[in-house]
Amino acid sequence: MDAKPFNVLFLCTGNSARSVIAEALMNKEGQGRFQAYSAGSMPTGKVNPHVRPIVESCGFELSDFRSKSWDEFAAQGAPPLDFIFTVCDNAAGEVCPIWPGQPMTAHWGVPDPAAVEGSEAEIGAAFSETARLLGNRIRLFLNLPFASLDRMSLQTKLREIGSAQPTSAPIAP
Repeated sequence: MDAKPFNVLFLCTGNSARSVIAEALMNKEGQGRFQAYSAGSMPTGKVNPHVRPIVESCGFELSDFRSKSWDEFAAQGAPPLDFIFTVCDNAAGEVCPIWPGQPMTAHWGVPDPAAVEGSEAEIGAAFSETARLLGNRIRLFLNLPFASLDRMSLQTKLREIGSAQPTSAPIAP
């Protein structure tokens, strides 16, 4: 009998780039053990087109994603959340809705690739770097020994993943 997948929500302010990238990566890497979603506190209403190559490399279409409010996940009938990760500093500092079920939370902030200006190559490189950073954190998360960690130990591990320093230079405009 298969276990129910863990539901993971990635939050960002606009829900147009970082949180969408994390959703795609988690759904690919989680291989059915995790079901990821993304949302924003002030969604832009559209997914950044520079996300397309990343989600396509995960086996999805850009049309599989939409920019939506985090209120959808606090409403009755929403999937019960097990984990919530903020991926931008603004969302981490905002007052979040009351999440049913007391999901575990952590901040996994990464620089905003949508803020990078320059050539298409420079912007594409910023989005690729964001995907790399989020992918590293997601793989660390997926390799945690969930069955042997109590809630407090798991929360500590989640925070450690978020505070891990990147292994390359930060995104430069």
